[in-house]
Amino acid sequence: MKTFKILIGICMLSVLMVSCDDDFLNTVPKDRLASELFWQTEQDALYASTGMYSRLGDQWRYSAFDAYSDISHFILQWRAESGIEKHTFTSSSNVVADEWEYYYGIVQVTSSFLENVDNVPDMDVNLNARLKAEAKTLRAFAYINLAMLYGDVPLVQTSMTIEEARTISRTAVSGIWDFVSTELTAAAADLPVTQEESGRVTEGVALGLKARAMLYAGRYSEAKEAAGLVMQLGYSLHSSYAELFDYAGEGSSEIMFARQYARDIESTEIFWYYTANSLYTQECQVIPTKPLVDAYLMQSTGLPIDDGASGFDPFDPYTDRDPRLSHTIYVNGDVLANGETLNSLPGSGTGDDITSSAENVTQTGWYFKKYVNNSDYATPWNCGVNLIYMRYAEILLTYAEASIELNEIDQTVLDAINGIRGRADVNMPAVTTTAQGELREIVRRERMVELALEGHRLFDIRRWQIGDQVIPGTIKGMTYDDPANPGTLVMAELTGYVKEFDPAKHYLWPIPNNEMELNDNLTQNPGY
Repeated sequence: MKTFKILIGICMLSVLMVSCDDDFLNTVPKDRLASELFWQTEQDALYASTGMYSRLGDQWRYSAFDAYSDISHFILQWRAESGIEKHTFTSSSNVVADEWEYYYGIVQVTSSFLENVDNVPDMDVNLNARLKAEAKTLRAFAYINLAMLYGDVPLVQTSMTIEEARTISRTAVSGIWDFVSTELTAAAADLPVTQEESGRVTEGVALGLKARAMLYAGRYSEAKEAAGLVMQLGYSLHSSYAELFDYAGEGSSEIMFARQYARDIESTEIFWYYTANSLYTQECQVIPTKPLVDAYLMQSTGLPIDDGASGFDPFDPYTDRDPRLSHTIYVNGDVLANGETLNSLPGSGTGDDITSSAENVTQTGWYFKKYVNNSDYATPWNCGVNLIYMRYAEILLTYAEASIELNEIDQTVLDAINGIRGRADVNMPAVTTTAQGELREIVRRERMVELALEGHRLFDIRRWQIGDQVIPGTIKGMTYDDPANPGTLVMAELTGYVKEFDPAKHYLWPIPNNEMELNDNLTQNPGY
């Protein structure tokens, strides 16, 4: 299979490169090629299509959404992202505005593609239909995220003049979900099961996004149906959870949609992004928190660590835990990429000592391991591992959750959950209960640990309406035997960093202030 990679040079040829101005639709870009010079050949259409994929975000945006939740933390407290994490932001936050602009940028380029691709003379009808379906899928992806972030948002399907953009109003979120469902159903019909170039969306991706959107919308019958259709397309779970986030797993049939990267061509700095401070000082950006680490069950009993029968030993907290913990997070005693052992204990004298005053030292005692590959150690700014936007495990969890909420619980539901838990390098005890309430909690925990650091947690918190239960409070980390007082457990805690959550307003972000100033027809979300 030929690998599809997003090349900056090709993107510059695309008519879809959009300049920034104060208007969210960027309606009059100054750097696009004139239409009479483009849209002449099928190759032009392919270049333009590639340009759509180049809009997908890098490791910063990819990882940020979990750091806005309870399972990870932005290590640099002065960044604007910390205001989002603490829920102290306002409508003037640049993060709030940037996400709005980012997703509407995808809407703009995909809509522009759909408007212009028919100008290519004598274009193969099947290629035309496929590329349109890809554009519709990417546009629906943007609207899913816009709806989850802001609720009611303007529904834009065509290019608009500046004046038109300044008068458009918000569409009810139910209408956004209707649009996404219709678009993805139509797109799936024109997409192949596999693509010659890896990285392009497929029938399974379109249906998978529909399943995700309908789950978010609480339309469980539609979510289950769409997930069920994906389950008929031949995807399978990879035997190794750890390999999925390494170069070895990039060809796995579990990975349905990923942002393509390649060393020396288009790379990321994801190793730097998660690196232990002892490897590269002042680089780490995001670290794990206690709620995530505590969520991993005991492997031998399959019980939570706070269950008295689980076998958990607080003085030996990482033994006999769900192996996904060791595949996702560096804990004390783990070997780092330079061959040294992580030691973040106070007084350790290492670059990872949690009492260090250095900015990028872990404050919880842990670092993320997911996507951190030892082969990237020498050039941590030149990482080529792909960032996964959708994999088959999510589809199985969507199918299971939708079935549970519908109280349509049968063996297929247990098989979906146990398939994920039964990977060769996970091997957790099988789930046997068919009680709806118990299964609901099981699948929610599975989403938390299985999909950690893949950008799902914030939206799960929002749709489950549990923000007031899991967000407020301080950042907590590892519990350790106090070196100064052996036999006494101490918990790492960032006491000066307090997160808030107001259920009356914080389940949505505000409409960006600059958009409100540009358009009198936009209304603000409650509380902002």
